[in-house]
Amino acid sequence: MAQFRLPPNARIAKGKAWPAPDAAKKPRRFRIYRYDPDGEDNPRLDTYTVDLDDCGPMVLDALIKIKNEVDSTLAFRRSCREGVCGSCAFNIGGTNTLACTSFIADYRGDIAIYPLPHLPVVKDLVPDLTQAYAQLASVEPWLKTRTPAPERERLQSPEDREKLDGLWECVLCFSCSTSCPSYWWNGERYLGPAVLLQAYRWIADSRDEYTGERLDDLEDPFRLYRCHTIMNCTNTCPKHLNPAKAIAETKKLMVARQ
Repeated sequence: MAQFRLPPNARIAKGKAWPAPDAAKKPRRFRIYRYDPDGEDNPRLDTYTVDLDDCGPMVLDALIKIKNEVDSTLAFRRSCREGVCGSCAFNIGGTNTLACTSFIADYRGDIAIYPLPHLPVVKDLVPDLTQAYAQLASVEPWLKTRTPAPERERLQSPEDREKLDGLWECVLCFSCSTSCPSYWWNGERYLGPAVLLQAYRWIADSRDEYTGERLDDLEDPFRLYRCHTIMNCTNTCPKHLNPAKAIAETKKLMVARQ
């Protein structure tokens, strides 16, 4: 069988090891991806040993402790610590998820933490989301209407409001898009599960009056139809949403209007 190896400048090197503090009663090792694109060194995996008796229960707690007390050069994004901002999305133990809602106790052995896959790395665990945000802006994720604004709010029946459940909860962490092979290979043209779920959220909104134009904008061999329904997006979503279903519902609307 043919064997292939990455070129030398693409291989992940063994990094530094930071030992457990003295008298640690419950040590746990975290293997964390480190990379500075402005430097000349290869990416590396640094190993940090944390005393869980002196640490919060979440993976994000361990990362914050490492940065505050062990290695201040570690770079990562975080904000709310409540699973609603989407900032602390990493690949943890092989799965894209949010560090602030991931219990350390749910992982066995060393916990490996990488940035979201198949995105350029700004530094360490910080991915470059410029393209993803541009794609989000392209679907105009806000209410669009033609009729004059009412004196108060635009009314919506309970039944119509219920159609938005499973859509509005998305925190745009992009765990789903970066777990999708179609987005890996066609990310410049395929919008990806996160953005397509956001697009459908406004298509499904009874108050929005630009449904036809929104569907026209998605009628493209790549923007929508690169989805092959392998369900990685749904399986990895830390908010337990179903982007694949939103994409399928959009496709059904495309067929229904023809």
